[in-house]
Amino acid sequence: MATTSDRKLNSLYTHFLPGTPLTSADLSSRGISADLAVYYVRSGWLVRLARGIYCRPNDPPALYPSLRLLQRRLDGLHVGGKSALDWYGIRQYVARQPVLSLYGWVAGRLPDWFTERFPATYHQKRLFDEQADTLLHVGPFGEQEGAPQVSSPERALLELLSEVGTHQPLQEARELVESAFNLRADVLQALLQCCRSVKTVRLCLQLGREVSAPWVGRLDVGMLPMGSERAWVSRSSDGLLVLKP
Repeated sequence: MATTSDRKLNSLYTHFLPGTPLTSADLSSRGISADLAVYYVRSGWLVRLARGIYCRPNDPPALYPSLRLLQRRLDGLHVGGKSALDWYGIRQYVARQPVLSLYGWVAGRLPDWFTERFPATYHQKRLFDEQADTLLHVGPFGEQEGAPQVSSPERALLELLSEVGTHQPLQEARELVESAFNLRADVLQALLQCCRSVKTVRLCLQLGREVSAPWVGRLDVGMLPMGSERAWVSRSSDGLLVLKP
């Protein structure tokens, strides 16, 4: 019995890459039952992170595989907004411990075992006309196999702008728009045409014009959802924000 148990444990260790958090389903796929998992935990061969989540001793969860696990559990989950821009090198300041911005389609919360290791916020947001399993301009970071899903720079900027007036300071957003001078106008055009937030569309155009972004002049504004002829007005800690059509 001990030989069979050891064989299963060795199979588990060799099948999954280091830093991979393991679910009960992962263990079951390697022939490890719930009772055997309890035995491994008591013996110190597995560490229980939460109910149904484990890792190997002296092998804490790494960011990429942890994000992939969360993506299996929360529809549409991806790295977006300010974090995605930062991953692409579009940033104003280097934070000592940046907070990861995650977006998804469904209501939910990030598990403690994840946020204790990777400070993060989760936003349920449906900013574009799309489907959860075919998000627009979201894909593996750097097109690497096994990398987590991340917004393109163009989508990330719009996600960031959608937070202005609530979680995102306007001045920092303006500075990031200025830094994002090499965005692809055709990708931005496609995203803006599918954007559900008039505020985000107007703010993108307004800030792009203010900083003379190269891409703003290549957008077909007549094809964008600008809303009514009335100005969009919002008051926040930054003051009064007025966005004209």
